[in-house]
Amino acid sequence: MAGRTSAAGGTAAESRETRTAARSAAGRQSRAARPEQVVVADPPPEPDYPRYRVEPGAGVRLADVDPDESEHFGRKKDAADELAHHRDRIADLQARLYAENRRSLLLVLQAMDTGGKDGTIKHVFRGVNPQGCQVSSFKAPSAEESAHDFLWRYHQRVPSRGMIGIFNRSHYEDVLVVRVKGLVPEEVWRPRYDVINQFEQALSLSGVTVLKFYLHISRDEQKRRLESRLADPDKRWKFSANDLRERRYWDDYMAAFEEALGNTSTDVAPWYVVPANNKWYRNLVIARTIADTLEAMDPRYPAPEEGLDAVTVDD
Repeated sequence: MAGRTSAAGGTAAESRETRTAARSAAGRQSRAARPEQVVVADPPPEPDYPRYRVEPGAGVRLADVDPDESEHFGRKKDAADELAHHRDRIADLQARLYAENRRSLLLVLQAMDTGGKDGTIKHVFRGVNPQGCQVSSFKAPSAEESAHDFLWRYHQRVPSRGMIGIFNRSHYEDVLVVRVKGLVPEEVWRPRYDVINQFEQALSLSGVTVLKFYLHISRDEQKRRLESRLADPDKRWKFSANDLRERRYWDDYMAAFEEALGNTSTDVAPWYVVPANNKWYRNLVIARTIADTLEAMDPRYPAPEEGLDAVTVDD
């Protein structure tokens, strides 16, 4: 009897320790998920990126977010110096993250066609050492990928320690496109919200900070960008007739995005709905959010070997 009591007591103690460890890890990740509370001395930050964060459990109505928003930054040149500053911060912090080699950062970019995912990567990560940054683009799954669970191909591209990984489209396609196009029934795609949350929670517990951006453009802005591609011979290669077919599903995609964002913005993997009609403002918001998140993570260069002050290099 005493042995059983001891075992039960031990099990209870181990359970408490497990819960405490999980809460501690979640707390560290939550710190990076609300970086303005850690690194902004005089809130709100400029630009005010926390206003675009989807709070856990909150509903999302994209029609309430003005895609033309640019705060007090009236023109591209008004944001140029700030954007350059935050790009420099990202480059410096990425070097520290790479050298530390303990944690990683995963950025998820989702948008409608022409939303600016490629442009965001190009302009926000200018100057970042490509050795520490990896971009993964996901299109229709191959036969091999389709033969596995829907997260299989994404898990393989999660950034390793020290790296920044960027998903240009992502595992969210499996609750967006499949829903809109009816590729799988609702009883298949709907439970995936919980699976995705568990996946991202598991990543956070293993030291991967997850940061997600929905680039919010208007239907009229998409029309303008598609027409611009058609009018420029050097950009026609970007145009596909499929873009027009997808455009017909605009309202269905808005509903799918709203539900996905509302169901999967969590304390450790938040979504930001970024106004993206003005590309330069989009870049500024995302660059500041990434830089502040990395600063909240506070990566450190490893300590040097002892005795280096006495080392001389032979001629």
